[in-house]
Amino acid sequence: MTTKNNHPELIEKLAEGISNLTTSDDWERYLSFQSRFHRYSFGNVLLIAAQCHEATQVAGFNAWRKMNRFVRKGEKAIWILAPMVYKNADAEDGQDDRVIRGFKFVPVFDVAQTDGEELPTICSRLDGDDTIGAYDILFEVARSIGFTVVPHEFDGTTNGDCSHSEHHIRIEIRNTPAQQVKTLAHEIAHALLHEKFESRALAELEAESVAYVVCQSIGIDSSDYSFGYVATWAGGGDQAVAGIKASGERIQKTAATILRAFEPAAEEVAA
Repeated sequence: MTTKNNHPELIEKLAEGISNLTTSDDWERYLSFQSRFHRYSFGNVLLIAAQCHEATQVAGFNAWRKMNRFVRKGEKAIWILAPMVYKNADAEDGQDDRVIRGFKFVPVFDVAQTDGEELPTICSRLDGDDTIGAYDILFEVARSIGFTVVPHEFDGTTNGDCSHSEHHIRIEIRNTPAQQVKTLAHEIAHALLHEKFESRALAELEAESVAYVVCQSIGIDSSDYSFGYVATWAGGGDQAVAGIKASGERIQKTAATILRAFEPAAEEVAA
């Protein structure tokens, strides 16, 4: 295990891994799947968040059936606004013959409310143990910056979250020890960097990049999760690499801040 002088190398490795992923067949399958979901308006995003703040992927009842997934009996719908589209009999040749005449509420459901065929993913939760007690060390890092760490069982696919208003970090306790370590490093990065931010995508890119550097430095390979996570939020390989390079100094400094807590442990192992 090493925690010193390897941050630039790890950031380059992260960028290379994302570039390789986003030219793979797995990435193409993932994008094909994602293209089947609607792009919701800002207003509908707010409606979804107000009714189910942990929602990640929503679709209508029949849309889920087409993907061989089925809404569980008794699940409560999330209501969004959909346009009422009619044929415009007065449209001239070459003009769009459809016209919107108002909106209506329609039900959608989050993936966590469905069962069925596994969905394509490029983020694989980590397997493995926490052999050096990294979680306990990160727990103390969080405490030192004024955040409590709370074990939690989330609905859906959420692994953790960070609340600046309540000064707590929640971690999904049903995940493996290695995944919990990575998630806690990610949420500590949010705690240090993102009390206020303009871009959620950039914030997630930075937090997961910090988590990757921290994990690689302490002997946990988070490639199977981090490459896909960063690429998904950044929107693709080139955008992800550009984002990593633009935020490289912030990523390095934040990772170094977290890794200082591991230096005594590293010296003990070396001795």
